[in-house]
Amino acid sequence: MPAGRQSDPSRISPYVDDEFYRTLVANFSDWQRDEFEVTNPAIRDRCQALLYREARLLDQGQFEAWLSLYIPECLYWVPTTPRGGDPRKEVAIAFDDRRRLEDRVYRLRTGYAWSQVPPSRTARLLSNVEVFGTEQPTAYMVRSTFVINEFRAGEARRLAGWYGHRLAQQDDGWQILVKQVNLLDCDQNLRNPSLIL
Repeated sequence: MPAGRQSDPSRISPYVDDEFYRTLVANFSDWQRDEFEVTNPAIRDRCQALLYREARLLDQGQFEAWLSLYIPECLYWVPTTPRGGDPRKEVAIAFDDRRRLEDRVYRLRTGYAWSQVPPSRTARLLSNVEVFGTEQPTAYMVRSTFVINEFRAGEARRLAGWYGHRLAQQDDGWQILVKQVNLLDCDQNLRNPSLIL
């Protein structure tokens, strides 16, 4: 296999290793503290705008554009434990690296993802956006509250909780490093959680 393809995170996930897990748990532990709150309105606005754009792209079913908001070595994490837990020790509803996210998008486009036939119509509401600084000057943790209203096959349901995003300022703009979806009912029967939250 050519060397370039070996490091392509859409084909394999060499970045998900013990150090990745250690860093993830450290980054998502004890970060929502008043002394870390970012008060710079320009930074807060940029972070908030990225979250709003992500919600709009998901509601519009623009999954490829949504995926482009994430860095190649990204993670999408939906814990089954309130307040996140430790993915090294606990099962997750989703713990998707870049390769798995691209698989999800591809499958949705085939028309054979039966849990999305017909596709869901959604409206996401985001509020209470707070931005927190990190040990890296160009990386921020963002907490927001969400409600997702979904309508599919004559049935409506509502999902609610809060997001923890880790964002970074890159050369070509802001991107998502990690998205943690903390559902209020994460430890209950969620029926089919195939919907990208």
